[in-house]
Amino acid sequence: MLTPLDIESKKFKKRPFGYSELEVEEFLTKIVHDYEKIYKENIEFKDKITALTEGIQHYKTIEETLQNTLIVAQKTGEEITTNAREKAETILKEAEIKAGQIIADANQEVTKINYQYEQTKRNYIIFKAKLETMFQAQLEILQDTVEEKSA
Repeated sequence: MLTPLDIESKKFKKRPFGYSELEVEEFLTKIVHDYEKIYKENIEFKDKITALTEGIQHYKTIEETLQNTLIVAQKTGEEITTNAREKAETILKEAEIKAGQIIADANQEVTKINYQYEQTKRNYIIFKAKLETMFQAQLEILQDTVEEKSA
């Protein structure tokens, strides 16, 4: 994956009648700025996913602890077993609900990131097409000027 620094340090070969170096530099600066923003957002989202994964692991640990508690509670008697099971089921349901919500939130973030990525990609394609059209029009003007001078 390209980093903002890769884009910023990219150098193009110069050719006669090539692109305007200033325009290319301005365009690359804009790309670096936008890419850096997306790059940082991506890192933040990865950090959020990591935090959410750790939260899920925490609830799994709680679930395992509860299961061990149930085994011990069965040995202490019927009444203690019944109470422990009810409490464990309540906590387990809450953990599952919270874990489900964490997963749903993470999926929403992924969907949002994918949408933003696709939108950025579409904007890039549109901008590129406009830029190519502008360059083609400028080239035609130059060719017409050269033909008029040679005629």
